[in-house]
Amino acid sequence: MGDGTEFDYVIVGGGTAGCVLAARLTEDPDCRVCVVEGGPSDVGDEKILRLRNWINLLDSEYDYGYTTEEQPRGNSHILHSRARVLGGCSSHNTLISFLPLPEDMDEWAALGCTGWDAATVLPYRDRLQNNIVPVAEKDRNPIAKDFVTAASASLGVPVVDDFNARPFADGVGFFSLAYEPEENKRSSASVAYLHPVMDRPNLTLKLETWAHEVVPDGDGRMTCVRVRAADGTESTLRAQRELLLCAGAIDTPRLLMLSGIGPADRLRELGIEVRADLPGVGENLLDHPESVIIWETDGPLPPNSAMDSDAGLFLRRDPAGGPRPDLMFHFYQVPFSVNTERLGYPPVEHGVCMTPNVPRARSVGRMWLRSADPAEKPALDFRYFTDPEGHDEKTIVDGLKVAREVAATPPLRDWLKREVSPGPDVTSDEALSEYGRRAAHTVYHPAGTCKMGGDGDPMAVLDPQLRVRGTDGLRVVDASLFPTMPTINPMVTVLLAAERAADLIRVGAGGGRH
Repeated sequence: MGDGTEFDYVIVGGGTAGCVLAARLTEDPDCRVCVVEGGPSDVGDEKILRLRNWINLLDSEYDYGYTTEEQPRGNSHILHSRARVLGGCSSHNTLISFLPLPEDMDEWAALGCTGWDAATVLPYRDRLQNNIVPVAEKDRNPIAKDFVTAASASLGVPVVDDFNARPFADGVGFFSLAYEPEENKRSSASVAYLHPVMDRPNLTLKLETWAHEVVPDGDGRMTCVRVRAADGTESTLRAQRELLLCAGAIDTPRLLMLSGIGPADRLRELGIEVRADLPGVGENLLDHPESVIIWETDGPLPPNSAMDSDAGLFLRRDPAGGPRPDLMFHFYQVPFSVNTERLGYPPVEHGVCMTPNVPRARSVGRMWLRSADPAEKPALDFRYFTDPEGHDEKTIVDGLKVAREVAATPPLRDWLKREVSPGPDVTSDEALSEYGRRAAHTVYHPAGTCKMGGDGDPMAVLDPQLRVRGTDGLRVVDASLFPTMPTINPMVTVLLAAERAADLIRVGAGGGRH
């Protein structure tokens, strides 16, 4: 691997998008790329590579663990897990893999993101290197199969064999995952993109290295980044072509604001020199909120599973809203009771749960710096369930009711001993809303905090080429670029965005060095 402090490209963040960019840009043997990753390698680490171990990574040494501001209408105790390991959240999450629905992409284009329509973005699926397949037959637990059967029978929705085969408005079935079923191994961005090319001489990995400030080079281009290694050693890395921020929807805007790129008045209050006044940095904080309803089972379940949340359900309650679903469930073969126990509900040794979530939540939050100290974590206020028309709250209430319908339908019904939380006597919309919001959780999908947009959008941080407005030499490639949230789990959307970004970057480079 190379050394030194100057490269053609420096990628800050070896996560889902950063791994794709590193692999694609180093395909040119004359292009020198450095990846700065705050966490360790995942190579040979069974705790990371074994997919079913994902739940043990939460709040572990691999998790930055960002806390949540007080949520008057939600749950203030949510710990937002962000991965501290090569591969980022694709080394940390359940690897549920959905192509974005065409309307999700066309919505971006309609907001001024030229070149991000479905016809342009979706063909990048053919470039994805991850092994994305429906949950293998050996991993299809009998109770999950019975959930699929019961949901289809009770709700009249089709059973979907492959959610990525074609767009869908509703349906129930086993998810597609980025994994190798034989050994339950991840096909994460690092496994699929980086592991095969780690010996490229033009690729430098700087692990356990924290980027804390972007600074201009001698020409005023924002292509240098100050980093701190695990031993405390500080250095400045310079990208001769471009600096690529791929640190995720929390740490990318955090780094920009620490570097003087963001809302000028707020940065001045913190004593940070303003380099670009971009009021949208940290705004438009999006997520997929979910709640939970738990049943106890008569005893332990059969042991087979890919990652204990292998099947799901989509409903379109309001056909006037177009062809996309507006309610989603994950079906868990474990009782996910971290939030219900805090509310006083008993723990469950053997059980299952459904987690109704809001595919396109209308509540929008924001994040901000508490101080100019890079070591202090930022404030995250998702403003859950605050949309004025109550859409998000109603979605959760409807979801809890639908979940009960499915649970009351054989063959799933025959597995279930009792509803533990919220309990069968909680039936009114008001009571279901109160419970649903207090027991709410995240699907760990923060996005949108450096959104892309057209020239007429004063809150757009990025142009449609993903360049940071008001700067030169700086791009963002991660979920913070999302102007709106895709309906489905967004990891594949990040992979597609990174593949497209690699093309945009290569075109911008003109094939030669600046």
